[in-house]
Amino acid sequence: MATTALTPAASAYRSGLYEWLTTTDHKKIGILYVVNSFIFFFLGGILALGIRTELALPGVQFVDGEVYNQLFTMHGTTMIFLFIIPMLVGFGNYVVPLQIGAPDMAFPRINALSFWMLPLAGILLFLGFITGGAASAGWTSYAPLSEDRLGGLASSGSGQDLWIMGLTLIGTSSILGGINFLVTIFKMRAPGMTMFRMPILVWTVLVTSILQVMATPVLTSALIMLFIDRNYGGHFFDPSTGGIAILWQNIFWFYSHPAVYIMVLPAMGMISEILPVFSRKPLFGYKAFVFATAGIGALGFSVWAHHMFTTGQVFLPFFSLMTFLIAVPTGVKMFNWLATLFRGQLSFSTPLLYALGFLSMFLIGGINGAFSAAVPVDFALHDTYWVVAHLHYVLFGGSVFGVMAGIYYWFPKMTGRMYNEKLGKLHFWLTFIGFNLTFFPMHLIGTQGMPRRVSDYAPQFGNWNLFISVASFFLGASTIVFLYNMVISMRRGAPAEANPWRALTLEWQVSSPPPVFNFDEIPQVVGNPYEYGVPGARHAVLNGDRAATDTEEVRH
Repeated sequence: MATTALTPAASAYRSGLYEWLTTTDHKKIGILYVVNSFIFFFLGGILALGIRTELALPGVQFVDGEVYNQLFTMHGTTMIFLFIIPMLVGFGNYVVPLQIGAPDMAFPRINALSFWMLPLAGILLFLGFITGGAASAGWTSYAPLSEDRLGGLASSGSGQDLWIMGLTLIGTSSILGGINFLVTIFKMRAPGMTMFRMPILVWTVLVTSILQVMATPVLTSALIMLFIDRNYGGHFFDPSTGGIAILWQNIFWFYSHPAVYIMVLPAMGMISEILPVFSRKPLFGYKAFVFATAGIGALGFSVWAHHMFTTGQVFLPFFSLMTFLIAVPTGVKMFNWLATLFRGQLSFSTPLLYALGFLSMFLIGGINGAFSAAVPVDFALHDTYWVVAHLHYVLFGGSVFGVMAGIYYWFPKMTGRMYNEKLGKLHFWLTFIGFNLTFFPMHLIGTQGMPRRVSDYAPQFGNWNLFISVASFFLGASTIVFLYNMVISMRRGAPAEANPWRALTLEWQVSSPPPVFNFDEIPQVVGNPYEYGVPGARHAVLNGDRAATDTEEVRH
């Protein structure tokens, strides 16, 4: 077999903090993404607990309405733009080049630039708290509420301008990262790695990158227009001067609904990697997964206005129909995941527990979203806590559970250590119980009419809100178990084998952690990793004769 040897550059031998600050190694950059995202996850969680503390009882308890607006604005912004999206990009950075047999990302320096924009953006966003008040027009920053600088509205002060600049930086990072992934996947696959031999995670990152490159410039244009309106006398969104207020919603949601799939498709890819491994079965319907992923990406641009049913400015039947239609490819995936598990030899390790948590919680999020897709129901539930429940079942029950499954699954590969399985399972059950106790009751108070985005509420909602607030602290405490597990496992965990899960994708065919350029020699791919269990199926030949992975050899 013809091979190409990979020789590390001199820069690969830097050490210590200097190496982490200047690295262009996709694996280190992926870890930086993960660590940075968890820092902002912690900050966003603190903001959430501040929100729930104020809402524990009716009336004004600890913060006034303006500070409350800052808390929920920055909570939503932080969790979406500084945690979920960058976290999934971090996993893509680490895993995708390994899975396609590439030595690195296509543009390593641009990859590093994409990461370092994120801490700077986060600093800009949080600077608002010490410069007169953070952004407080909501994480959606609807115009013209977000237009005013001097008139005493929620957007007065520099916090909103810092919010605009921070999101512009995040968007630029997202666009550069998306282009980098597209070039890497299309141009740097190992010999024999055809498109329909790529792992599902690579497919989901591919579609996600297309969404990022196509949708993010739209949001960036809206942010620039808003900045011009606020600072240079523009009139894009102010109806009193000839602008169109509804224009902001159209532009914002044209990005932000595809962004929902930017936040969940890579998590779906992780689940699709984990379920076959821990059920000891091939993934059911590989090509159906691929086409369903592409279908979600295409349809994602046709449903943005279902966020705008109550504005009276959109064609309701079309967007209702498209919202129901986009559930079809997701339903295909759900069916295939369940078929993968059916009659499998299930090993209930922590990654599988979180994967099962993803399936169940995301299913609830999809079902309660289908209620909102029905226009008459949406008119009743819009801007109530039903929407808050739906959002969190999709993004926490979906994306965050997927992220946790991925962390436990790839932790041995990233660190060379095994995590503590008992602590991992304890973390799962604390998270699963705390999450449902926190967010499921929001369905109930939503159907009873409690509005979202308010710091005070009618007394009849008091008991449920107290219950939710107590449960939210229980959920927050589960993170302590996770952090403790990660720290002690990195320091004292058992050394990890190259392939502790007996998985078939390429990243598990090299050492843990992988070498500097991933492979000593460029691998030759000779099969589909999802043909697991098919007689005679093989996936990869690495380093000459090292790993001709016959299915039955890996299986046992």
